[in-house]
Amino acid sequence: MKIGIIGGTGDIGEGMALRLSPLFEVIVGSRNSEKAIETSVCCSDTLHSRNVKCSCSGTTNADAVLNADVIILAVPWKNLTETVRSLPDFGDKIVVSPVNPMEKRDHFVFVPPDEGSVALYLKRILPPEARLVVAFNTIAANRWKAIDEELRYSVPVCGDDLEAKSIVSDIVNSTSALKAYDAGPLAASCMVESLTPLLLNIARYNKMRDVGLRFV
Repeated sequence: MKIGIIGGTGDIGEGMALRLSPLFEVIVGSRNSEKAIETSVCCSDTLHSRNVKCSCSGTTNADAVLNADVIILAVPWKNLTETVRSLPDFGDKIVVSPVNPMEKRDHFVFVPPDEGSVALYLKRILPPEARLVVAFNTIAANRWKAIDEELRYSVPVCGDDLEAKSIVSDIVNSTSALKAYDAGPLAASCMVESLTPLLLNIARYNKMRDVGLRFV
C-alpha cells in the first residue's frame, strides 16, 4: 500500500513518515519537491542507522496524490483550503484528516468552520468519490518523531465509508502500539477534533509533558 503524506516536511508529516515507512511505501509530499526529497532521505538515513528497513520517497504534493492509495493531510487548519484546492482530483482515494481547527489564545480554543468540523468541511470541498476518514488527531508531533519509544495511544476513527474506515484502522493498529477505535460517522468528527485543544490545555495547566488519549 502506498501512503502519501501531504505536508510531509512539517513536524507531524516527518514523524508520520518515520513511523509508517517501515510498514508501507510512503511518499512524502511538499510544495517544494527538493525539500520533500531531503526529508525522505533524512527519514531513510535515520531508520537505516537503526537497522530498520523502510520505503520512503519525496515529491510534490500533487504527485503524492496521484501516486498514493491513501492520502494523509498533515497540514495545519489555516493552510488546508489553499493546499487542497492546489491539488489534482483525489478521485476515489482514501483521504485521512488528522487536522484540528484550533487557536492558541490565553488557552487553546476549538474553532471549527461553519460545517461544525474540518472533516465535514472537507466532505464539502473534496470530490464526492473521495473516501474521507478522520484519524490520528490526538498524537503530538514530538511523539511521532520519538521513534525509539512506543506510541501507546488510543486513536478514534470516524468515517461514513465503512471499508475505508476499516483500512485506516488497520494502518493505525499496525503502527507502533496504537489502537484504533470506531468513533462513528463523520458527523461525530467534531468531538474527535476538539480533543486536541482539550489535551493541550490539560498539559499546560497541570504542567504535564506528555498528554495523550488512552481507553482502558
